[in-house]
Amino acid sequence: MNKKRSLVIAPGRGSYTREASNYLSKVRSKNLDSFLNRIDAKRELNNEKTISLLDKSPFKPKVHLVGENAAALTYFCSVADYKNIDLDHYDIVGVLGNSMGWYTTLALSGSISLDDGYDLVNILGSMMKDQIIGGQLIYPLINDNWNFDNSIFQKVMKKISDARAHVSIYLGGYIVIGGDEIALKSLISSLDPIEDFPFRIPFHAAFHTPLLSEISNEAQKKIDKNIFKKPDIPIIDGRGFIWSKYSTNIDELYNYTLHQQVVEPFNFSKAVTVAIKEFAPEKIILLGPGNSLGGPTAQVLIKEKWMEIESKESFLAHQKKNTYLISMSIDKQRSIVSRK
Repeated sequence: MNKKRSLVIAPGRGSYTREASNYLSKVRSKNLDSFLNRIDAKRELNNEKTISLLDKSPFKPKVHLVGENAAALTYFCSVADYKNIDLDHYDIVGVLGNSMGWYTTLALSGSISLDDGYDLVNILGSMMKDQIIGGQLIYPLINDNWNFDNSIFQKVMKKISDARAHVSIYLGGYIVIGGDEIALKSLISSLDPIEDFPFRIPFHAAFHTPLLSEISNEAQKKIDKNIFKKPDIPIIDGRGFIWSKYSTNIDELYNYTLHQQVVEPFNFSKAVTVAIKEFAPEKIILLGPGNSLGGPTAQVLIKEKWMEIESKESFLAHQKKNTYLISMSIDKQRSIVSRK
């Protein structure tokens, strides 16, 4: 059987939104029941709401979007989607993720176990339970047809510098900016309004910036390096670096995961760019919950003119003719890649 070479992308923790409510009841396969039971038991022991209960409960931002809940929910939903991919028809040649999706990537690739992946996600997602450090806002760098506008980029970068803020994530046609309250307020007042932007991302800290250096130090004290091993499937990190089964240095992988990507910018755009050029996937599969990476991933394809996709219009036309970018949170697209 001729399997389609596929790249898998895991979302960040902010992807479990109101629209994703009750996601697991729709997508979970029975082979994950014991895993879910173990996670729920751990959370009960820690006086945390279980994944099962959170997923079934009416969506409340102050419950579902806080780190200790959002991270775990997103992680389990992504794992459930991954386990539903029909491996008889799709050959997964590489895995990457955005922001917290890097931790999911480690678990999906076999670099850490699913249980250790949950512990990693939950520890890091809960470390600012009492006090969030700084925050993030997002701003577009593209025109209406999703073409990158370098003049906007240069202006935004200068304003980031002037405000003493930091680039947090290069996210396709958007830039995510992290900083303290003074820096973010300065940016919100100085950036030109474009529709709903600049948009302050609720319940998010200044991830991937130097402000989280103490979080990095604390995480290294809590997370054992021995849970890491070389990945079974190549993974692409937030610099566009490829970690393979044959080349990975465990010490370096541990240091990147718990230090570099915590305090330095996460370049999702570079990760996607490297992945499509190195692995030439026939399909790109976006794991749920939500479809927050659909636009940013398409915008990277447009910037690279991948498969002659040059604009939002040509991307949509290509999708209609032969769906290349598959979001598992969209039922019609999910059915393309999920096990029957």
